[in-house]
Amino acid sequence: MPQIQSKKKRVKTNNKAHKLMVSRKSALKTSIKKVLAAVDAQDKEAAIAAYSECCSKLDSAVAKGVHHKNYASRQKSRLAKAINSIQ
Repeated sequence: MPQIQSKKKRVKTNNKAHKLMVSRKSALKTSIKKVLAAVDAQDKEAAIAAYSECCSKLDSAVAKGVHHKNYASRQKSRLAKAINSIQ
């Protein structure tokens, strides 16, 4: 445990930022899973609705610095391809 006051504060703020980052990543993964679940159920309307929500979360994650822009682009492409494969 640090002894210097500013270092103590850094530990607190780092922990707070870490929890926020983990929460955002978890929410993003959940939204991706919702799209994939709808695709597995062959429900195109639900998949498109979940995809729309997921895209906004991906864009937000990129803007907040949670993920790289290429990650978001790759996920959007992969999910769109999965949705378009529904008959």
